[in-house]
Amino acid sequence: MKQNYLQCFPPAEEIDPDRTGEHRGKPLPEGSVAPPLRDDAFLLSGDEKVELISGFFASIMETLGLDLADDSLRDTPRRVAQMYVNEIFRGLDPANKPRIALFENRYRYAGMLIEKDIAVHSFCEHHFVPFVGKAHVAYISCGKVIGLSKLNRIVKYFSQRPQVQERLTVQIASELCRVLETRHVAVVIEARHHCISSRGVSDASSSTVTAHYSGDFSLDATRNEFLRLIKL
Repeated sequence: MKQNYLQCFPPAEEIDPDRTGEHRGKPLPEGSVAPPLRDDAFLLSGDEKVELISGFFASIMETLGLDLADDSLRDTPRRVAQMYVNEIFRGLDPANKPRIALFENRYRYAGMLIEKDIAVHSFCEHHFVPFVGKAHVAYISCGKVIGLSKLNRIVKYFSQRPQVQERLTVQIASELCRVLETRHVAVVIEARHHCISSRGVSDASSSTVTAHYSGDFSLDATRNEFLRLIKL
């Protein structure tokens, strides 16, 4: 299987060394699009983070003039803190990364496999408001296949952190290349950003599309077939 892996994955010199985003149909190395975390990001436990964030958020609410003695607001700081640490930003912690089991491609299926309309719920790191949409991912096997639900779990894991859509797209593609030992991956994300719809220009009609194609998906025929099948 190692020989097949080497045939499917690009040699190291083909990977963009400057991390400029000019992939030229080649997957990025793991870690080149890592989240902007400090070295001490995991010194505190989850419970300690909840306590600190709860206090900080209470200060924000009080600064806004809200009465935390009100029944409706009393527990809001803790609810927000628990939501941040245990739910919407749990993808920051590598311990929450989904475990992936691969299977031999015994059917010798040589076509692309597409999982479309995967729900994307993430938070813009610029304003900490949601962006919501769907992801379409595809790969061509180089000898291994993945359980379908794992594709959804990978998208969810990288979405559960403060994000920009461009980074999210490449992180998903890079992870699929790595775990599947293939260079043939496509990822398209369509999303609506609340930082556009609910503030600033307040345009609720626009959406953002990002795409990453590597390996055979960088070829016009394969890419066009993928786009036709997801009806984009």
